[in-house]
Amino acid sequence: MSRWKLWLPLVGFAALIAVAVYGLRGTGEAVVKSALVGKPLPEFALPAMVQGKPGLRRADLATGRPRLLNVFASWCVPCIAEAPQLMQLKAAGVEIDAVAIADTPEAVAAFLARHGDPYARIGDDRQRAVQIGIGSSGVPETFVIDGQGRIAMQHIGDIREDDVPKLLAALEAAR
Repeated sequence: MSRWKLWLPLVGFAALIAVAVYGLRGTGEAVVKSALVGKPLPEFALPAMVQGKPGLRRADLATGRPRLLNVFASWCVPCIAEAPQLMQLKAAGVEIDAVAIADTPEAVAAFLARHGDPYARIGDDRQRAVQIGIGSSGVPETFVIDGQGRIAMQHIGDIREDDVPKLLAALEAAR
């Protein structure tokens, strides 16, 4: 009867490890969706990030025409991966504005020179205040903004080739 008591700590430790491993597996849902989808963008005004391109204000996104708002950074590897798709969207006539987060004008200018520049405006959000304010938790993220300045859709992660038709359809639905 006392022999099983010797095994009790080992069994307890094994159970604790099993619970920890199960908990670490998680649900697989690692993205944070914006609570502002379907709601107006908050007021903001960002200075220009690069020379020759205007900054970005909320009013620029409420012009009566739907557009994309891309949150990116020059140091973001997935942002490089989505650059060809953003150029494809621009070629299709999509207006794209950007919020550059935690970056420098020199680094963003070099990024655009290397990977293409699909943006009409780029706002400088070094402190990430606008990024957080619109409910973006990382880079890249792209928002479909309807003509009244409301977030119609949020695309989390880099835009891939098969995402382009979905974004075009969302822009059309936001008209």
